[in-house]
Parts: sequence; C-alpha cells; structure tokens
Amino acid sequence: MVRRPVAWLVTVVLLAEAVLVAALNWVLGTVVGRQHMSLAGLDPSVMATSSKIGGIVFGAYFALCALVTLLVAVRDRAPAGFGRVLLISAAVVHGLLGAFVWGLVGWTAFLFMVVVLGLIVLLLMTYDRAGGSGFWKLVTTAPAELVKFMTPPETRP
Repeated sequence: MVRRPVAWLVTVVLLAEAVLVAALNWVLGTVVGRQHMSLAGLDPSVMATSSKIGGIVFGAYFALCALVTLLVAVRDRAPAGFGRVLLISAAVVHGLLGAFVWGLVGWTAFLFMVVVLGLIVLLLMTYDRAGGSGFWKLVTTAPAELVKFMTPPETRP
C-alpha cells in the first residue's frame, strides 16, 4: 500500500522543515542582534531573542508532528486523539503559510507548502477508519445508494 511510504516521507519532510525553520529563525535573530536593527522603536535584543524563541517553538512543533508521523509509519495505524489533532493543525498551518509565501517569497515556496499540505492530508485520508464516515466511504457507497434511490419503488427487490 501507499500508507507507510507516505508516512515515512512526511516524517522526513517535517523533520527537515523543523530543523530548517529553527535554523532560519536563529540566523535571523543573530543578524538582528548584531546589526542592532529596530522596528518601531523596539529593543533589538528583544527582537533577536523573540526570533530565536519563535524558531525553537516552531521547530519543536514540526518535530512533534514528525514524531507523530514516525509512530504512524512504525505502527502502521492511524493517528488518534492528540496526534490526529496535531497533524490536522499542521495541515492548516501549511495551508496558511502557503497563502502567505505566495506573495512574500514566490511560487516555489508556495509549491513546497502545498506539497507538504497534500502529503499530510494524504496521510490522514489513507488511514481513515474502516466503516467510519469519511471521503472513501462516500465514494464507495454513493453510487449504490444513488441507484437504489433512483429506482422506482415498484421495481425494487
């Protein structure tokens, strides 16, 4: 099946993203601190420190999402509870970041965000519970239900 390779791929991508986001924010914080840049009269050391803290927080968030996908890949079971909520929130974050980076960075960054969003959604959809209410149940049962609904009552078996 496609489930385990997608889970492994999402794990690698989220781990790489965690490291890169944390490193980028750390570098930006260092640059702000060394250049003594100020924005609207804010203290440069506060801006540098908050950029570094933000990088650590977002890096830890993406690393935690990668840990959830690693557990999904190893166990070959759907994420449940907090892990599922965490992956849904990561998908929302990537959707919002994709919208922002389209205008600020360019279409390549937007494409990366959309690919990661698609991978997370694919991970969540391929592990959809059997018999649950989901997209795959709708696709597989809708034609039969539609045919049953469309046949006149007198010809039904």
